[in-house]
Amino acid sequence: MIHPSDDLPRRAILSGSEFEERIGYVRAVVDGDRVHVSGTTGFDYTAMTISDDVVEQAEQCLRNIGAALTEAGCTFADVVRVRYLLPDRADFEPCWPVLRRCFGEVRPAATMMVCGLADPRMRIEIEVDARRPATAGAARTVSPPPG
Repeated sequence: MIHPSDDLPRRAILSGSEFEERIGYVRAVVDGDRVHVSGTTGFDYTAMTISDDVVEQAEQCLRNIGAALTEAGCTFADVVRVRYLLPDRADFEPCWPVLRRCFGEVRPAATMMVCGLADPRMRIEIEVDARRPATAGAARTVSPPPG
């Protein structure tokens, strides 16, 4: 869902997550050629379920982010910055293969922080910034998210 319209330089992309409405934010903001994707957790937003497994959560985070990037006219190849937030630093290394599949060729600037998350079931949250290519809106081949 795009709001308010594609012809404005700034627009919001919603994922349908109940958190967006309850807290007051959107999954992503497209501002000119910049795309800012909010911290995204491993919830499957259609079912509002989340796995107990951190690797499965990372895969779902990337599927959720991939959907927002696609709606913004981007792919993971357009990501310039990624931030990983985890309550337990030991959970980060098991996620590396999943993250490498997505970002290994792209090599965005990256930060990992250990911090508390909003729900104790959340074991990883990922946030990205991307730059839309000049051809955004034109037909492009979009790589499917990992998983």
